[in-house]
Amino acid sequence: MSVRKKSLLIGINYTGSGHALSGCHQDVENMREFLSYRGYADDPRSQVVLLDLQDTYGTPYFPTGHNIMGAMDWLVSEPGTCCFLHYSGHGGQVEDVDGNRADSTGLDDSIVPVDFEERGQISSTVLHEHLATRLAPRSTLFIIMDCCHSGSAVELPYVYRSDADGNISLLDNLRQGARLVGEASDLIQGGFSMRNVGEAQELFAGATSFFRGLGHMGEQQEDGLDQGEFANQYGRENKVVTMFSGCRDDQTSADARIAGESCGAMTWAFLETMKRESKPTYISALQMTRGLLDQSKYSQIPQLSTGVELDLDNTALIL
Repeated sequence: MSVRKKSLLIGINYTGSGHALSGCHQDVENMREFLSYRGYADDPRSQVVLLDLQDTYGTPYFPTGHNIMGAMDWLVSEPGTCCFLHYSGHGGQVEDVDGNRADSTGLDDSIVPVDFEERGQISSTVLHEHLATRLAPRSTLFIIMDCCHSGSAVELPYVYRSDADGNISLLDNLRQGARLVGEASDLIQGGFSMRNVGEAQELFAGATSFFRGLGHMGEQQEDGLDQGEFANQYGRENKVVTMFSGCRDDQTSADARIAGESCGAMTWAFLETMKRESKPTYISALQMTRGLLDQSKYSQIPQLSTGVELDLDNTALIL
């Protein structure tokens, strides 16, 4: 019996704004091709794509905060499913409102919907709850975050980083005593000021109506924790969630041009790794991705974070 696979691909170029990027739409197209090769279907029940293209504006497929949250809830809602999420766009940092950064900078990582100026950014705390905590039983989730300040973008408890020599170190990123690396005073190149950021609390109310109607009749929507409890559970959830992020919390992630094509440097390096290694382990994929970025003169340091401890040397990527 084949495993059910679902994917959510988000590419935001912020077209026509002062924060425009150039490679995020192409990242999505490249990732769609890769996922097709890996056995992911592209029918509406199995794949949702959110792009800020003019011909999709005003439709359910535009990457507003509401649609992003609704699509994430859809992605992780079905038990026994292999889920894949790719985000290419701006990343920022917002004020930590629940205190889990108290001994650090007081900031949470965030992703930046196309309507962030009106509705706010989506913080790492919110992303963790909607992606990890709500991941349905017996399901797995693999995430690629190609954006700035993405090291702790989903606040997973175990974070691994490769140095220039390929050595892997484990960082302490449990919710209690979480520490951000570096200064994190510059939110993003070009600047997303604190006036424009928020916890995106208003996104929840109307987020899921369209995606609940995508033909997923009979699917089960479950909270990952009893009675919606979330606080202080990061280290005990034991959800099989893994994430490759484009850089550390205090770094930016490059919008690149490689082989004449605009793309995100992290997305390119990950896909190039998958092209060269048919069955990479987590450690070999992290090392090769770092090596490709170094060879191409990108200073960003990719990280791997997980919801459970893994034998990195002997565990193949769960895709």
